[in-house]
Amino acid sequence: MYAVIKTGGKQYRVNEGDVVNIEKLPGEVGARIELSEVLAVGEGESIKVGTPTVAGASVTAEIVKHGKGSKLITFKKRRRKGFAKKQGHRQLFTSIKIQGIKA
Repeated sequence: MYAVIKTGGKQYRVNEGDVVNIEKLPGEVGARIELSEVLAVGEGESIKVGTPTVAGASVTAEIVKHGKGSKLITFKKRRRKGFAKKQGHRQLFTSIKIQGIKA
C-alpha cells in the first residue's frame, strides 16, 4: 500500500518502511509523528483520491534524524559593471521512516 502525502509545500509518494527526507519538522529523534494531509491512498488498481485530502486517512512516521542538505551556490554577475555576488545555501531537512498507512 502506498500514500501520497503533502508536507512542507511538497508532495511525496511513500510506502511502509520508506525513509524520506522532508522539510524540517519540530521534534526529537525517535519521536512519532502523524501526517494527516494524505492526498491519495492506494494499492494496485484500487486507489482513493481525496478532494483535496482523503477523509480519515493518515500516515504515521518516526523521526530518524535532522540534517542539512548539500551546499548550493548562487553566483550573479553583471558584465562590465563590477558587480559579482556569491551566495551559498544549505536546506534543513528531517529524515522520517514511514511506520504505517491508515486508509
